Amino acid sequence: MNHTLCCHSNENNQFSFLRIPRQLIKDERFKHLSAEAKLLYGLLLDRMALSTRNDWRDEAGRVYIYYTLQEIQEDLGCCHDTATKLLRELGSGKTGFGLIERIRQGPGLPAKIYVKQFATPQSTGPQDNSITSIFGSQDF
Repeated sequence: MNHTLCCHSNENNQFSFLRIPRQLIKDERFKHLSAEAKLLYGLLLDRMALSTRNDWRDEAGRVYIYYTLQEIQEDLGCCHDTATKLLRELGSGKTGFGLIERIRQGPGLPAKIYVKQFATPQSTGPQDNSITSIFGSQDF
Protein backbone atom coordinates (compact mmCIF):
# COMPACT_ATOMS: atom_id res chain seq x y z
CA MET A 1 0.00 0.00 0.00
CA ASN A 2 1.41 3.40 -0.98
CA HIS A 3 0.81 6.17 1.57
CA THR A 4 1.62 9.80 0.86
CA LEU A 5 2.49 12.27 3.58
CA CYS A 6 0.68 15.58 3.80
CA CYS A 7 3.46 18.03 3.03
CA HIS A 8 1.56 21.26 2.66
CA SER A 9 -0.81 22.85 5.16
CA ASN A 10 -3.41 23.52 2.46
CA GLU A 11 -3.65 19.76 1.81
CA ASN A 12 -5.16 19.36 5.28
CA ASN A 13 -8.11 21.49 4.15
CA GLN A 14 -9.29 18.75 1.80
CA PHE A 15 -10.38 16.62 4.76
CA SER A 16 -13.42 16.90 6.98
CA PHE A 17 -12.77 16.25 10.68
CA LEU A 18 -14.88 15.18 13.62
CA ARG A 19 -14.50 16.98 16.92
CA ILE A 20 -14.34 14.77 19.97
CA PRO A 21 -13.98 16.69 23.23
CA ARG A 22 -10.60 16.06 24.85
CA GLN A 23 -12.42 15.51 28.16
CA LEU A 24 -13.83 12.25 26.79
CA ILE A 25 -10.27 11.02 26.32
CA LYS A 26 -8.44 12.56 29.29
CA ASP A 27 -11.04 12.96 32.04
CA GLU A 28 -11.09 10.16 34.62
CA ARG A 29 -14.92 10.11 34.74
CA PHE A 30 -15.04 8.88 31.11
CA LYS A 31 -12.32 6.27 31.48
CA HIS A 32 -14.87 3.43 31.17
CA LEU A 33 -16.66 4.95 28.17
CA SER A 34 -15.74 2.82 25.15
CA ALA A 35 -13.76 4.27 22.25
CA GLU A 36 -16.67 3.43 19.93
CA ALA A 37 -19.07 5.45 22.11
CA LYS A 38 -16.63 8.38 22.09
CA LEU A 39 -16.51 8.22 18.29
CA LEU A 40 -20.31 8.06 18.11
CA TYR A 41 -20.50 11.12 20.38
CA GLY A 42 -18.26 12.96 17.88
CA LEU A 43 -20.62 11.95 15.06
CA LEU A 44 -23.58 13.18 17.11
CA LEU A 45 -21.85 16.53 17.71
CA ASP A 46 -21.25 16.81 13.97
CA ARG A 47 -24.96 16.35 13.35
CA MET A 48 -25.73 18.96 16.01
CA ALA A 49 -23.97 21.57 13.89
CA LEU A 50 -26.25 20.74 10.96
CA SER A 51 -29.38 20.78 13.14
CA THR A 52 -28.34 24.15 14.55
CA ARG A 53 -27.90 25.56 11.03
CA ASN A 54 -31.32 24.13 10.04
CA ASP A 55 -32.86 25.50 13.26
CA TRP A 56 -34.22 22.12 14.38
CA ARG A 57 -35.52 23.08 17.81
CA ASP A 58 -38.23 21.73 20.05
CA GLU A 59 -40.89 23.80 21.83
CA ALA A 60 -38.37 24.68 24.56
CA GLY A 61 -35.82 25.93 22.01
CA ARG A 62 -33.46 22.95 22.46
CA VAL A 63 -31.62 21.71 19.37
CA TYR A 64 -32.14 18.03 18.53
CA ILE A 65 -30.92 15.62 15.88
CA TYR A 66 -32.17 12.53 14.12
CA TYR A 67 -29.69 9.70 13.74
CA THR A 68 -31.28 6.33 13.12
CA LEU A 69 -29.85 2.99 14.21
CA GLN A 70 -29.42 2.09 10.55
CA GLU A 71 -27.37 5.26 9.89
CA ILE A 72 -25.21 4.58 12.96
CA GLN A 73 -24.65 1.00 11.80
CA GLU A 74 -23.62 2.19 8.34
CA ASP A 75 -21.34 4.97 9.63
CA LEU A 76 -19.59 2.80 12.23
CA GLY A 77 -19.70 -0.47 10.28
CA CYS A 78 -21.37 -2.26 13.18
CA CYS A 79 -24.39 -4.45 13.79
CA HIS A 80 -27.76 -3.44 15.27
CA ASP A 81 -26.88 -4.76 18.73
CA THR A 82 -23.63 -2.78 18.86
CA ALA A 83 -25.32 0.45 17.72
CA THR A 84 -28.00 -0.03 20.39
CA LYS A 85 -25.35 -0.73 23.05
CA LEU A 86 -23.43 2.43 22.13
CA LEU A 87 -26.56 4.59 22.37
CA ARG A 88 -27.32 3.05 25.78
CA GLU A 89 -23.74 3.72 26.86
CA LEU A 90 -24.07 7.41 25.94
CA GLY A 91 -27.64 7.60 27.27
CA SER A 92 -29.18 8.61 30.55
CA GLY A 93 -30.13 5.15 31.88
CA LYS A 94 -28.53 3.25 34.77
CA THR A 95 -25.65 2.03 32.61
CA GLY A 96 -25.25 5.25 30.60
CA PHE A 97 -22.99 8.24 30.98
CA GLY A 98 -25.78 10.79 30.47
CA LEU A 99 -24.29 12.38 27.36
CA ILE A 100 -27.44 12.07 25.25
CA GLU A 101 -31.17 11.87 25.76
CA ARG A 102 -33.37 9.98 23.30
CA ILE A 103 -37.07 10.81 22.99
CA ARG A 104 -39.21 8.32 21.11
CA GLN A 105 -41.59 9.86 18.56
CA GLY A 106 -43.90 6.91 17.94
CA PRO A 107 -44.06 3.78 15.79
CA GLY A 108 -41.97 4.01 12.63
CA LEU A 109 -40.53 7.43 13.50
CA PRO A 110 -36.91 8.06 14.50
CA ALA A 111 -36.18 9.17 18.05
CA LYS A 112 -35.17 12.76 18.70
CA ILE A 113 -31.69 12.83 20.18
CA TYR A 114 -30.53 15.66 22.41
CA VAL A 115 -26.75 15.82 22.70
CA LYS A 116 -25.75 17.02 26.14
CA GLN A 117 -22.79 19.10 27.17
CA PHE A 118 -20.88 17.97 30.22
CA ALA A 119 -19.20 20.28 32.69
CA THR A 120 -19.13 18.96 36.25
CA PRO A 121 -15.65 17.68 37.22
CA GLN A 122 -16.65 15.42 40.13
CA SER A 123 -18.62 12.92 38.04
CA THR A 124 -17.11 9.44 38.23
CA GLY A 125 -19.09 7.29 35.84
CA PRO A 126 -22.47 6.21 34.58
CA GLN A 127 -24.16 6.00 37.99
CA ASP A 128 -23.17 9.55 38.92
CA ASN A 129 -25.95 11.97 37.96
CA SER A 130 -23.81 15.09 38.30
CA ILE A 131 -23.19 15.47 34.56
CA THR A 132 -24.71 18.80 33.59
CA SER A 133 -26.75 18.99 30.41
CA ILE A 134 -27.10 22.08 28.32
CA PHE A 135 -28.98 21.40 25.12
CA GLY A 136 -28.22 23.07 21.83
CA SER A 137 -24.58 23.97 22.44
CA GLN A 138 -21.36 22.45 21.23
CA ASP A 139 -19.12 24.79 23.15
CA PHE A 140 -16.96 22.91 25.60
